[in-house]
Order: sequence, then C-alpha cells, then structure tokens
Amino acid sequence: MRIPNIVEPKLQTITEIILMADRTMEELLQAPTEGYGEAIVILEILAKIFEIKTNLLQLVQANKFHGRENDNPHTHISNFKRMTATLNYRDVPNDAIKLMLFPYSLEDRARIWYEKEPPNSILTWDDLV
Repeated sequence: MRIPNIVEPKLQTITEIILMADRTMEELLQAPTEGYGEAIVILEILAKIFEIKTNLLQLVQANKFHGRENDNPHTHISNFKRMTATLNYRDVPNDAIKLMLFPYSLEDRARIWYEKEPPNSILTWDDLV
C-alpha cells in the first residue's frame, strides 16, 4: 500500500550544497546588492575632518515630509534649506550637506517615492528639487 503525500528527496539539493561549499559564510550571508543603491550620489568631499552633528540630524528628522495630500513639498524644501543653511564647513559644499541629510527628512509616501528613484540618479541638489 502506498501512502500519499510523501515527499521524495531531490538530488538537486546535493548540487546546491556543492555550489555553496565554494563560498565563505560571509559571502552566503550577504544580500545581493546589484540593482540596489541610493539614488543620491555624494561627490568627493575635500575636507579632512567633517561630521554632521547629531543635533542637526535630529532637527531634520523631527521635521519630516510624509507626502500626504495636505503636505506642501515647497514648504518642506524651504524649511529644509533653512535648517541646512546654518552649516558652514570649509571645503564642504552646502549642496553636499543637503544631499546627505535629505533622505532623513522623508517618511511614508515620500520615503517610498525616494526609494523608487533609480540608483545614482541624483548627483546635485538641482537634480533632487
């Protein structure tokens, strides 16, 4: 008598194990990154010492743009530019600072919009706004 629903082992499993044996554990745990990446590209900064202060990052995150119907993107950009204009680092363009911080100012629909932008598609502040 044959019992239904018995799962037969597949020989493919052995092949998969052999292929995996050539890779290190670190390689196996890495998520594929091809086709993924940030939309914003930060060009090289010439400053030897540069740090975005925690207070500024918290200020940006406290004033997020959500992309709701009643949210005004122009107001968000204006407020964001006002916050980042307070920074002045030698050999660091203000546009680079704005590009670094901008993703932290987005939430909900606005964040989804940003994440759908093609990788490496935003090179300047003007590309973004």
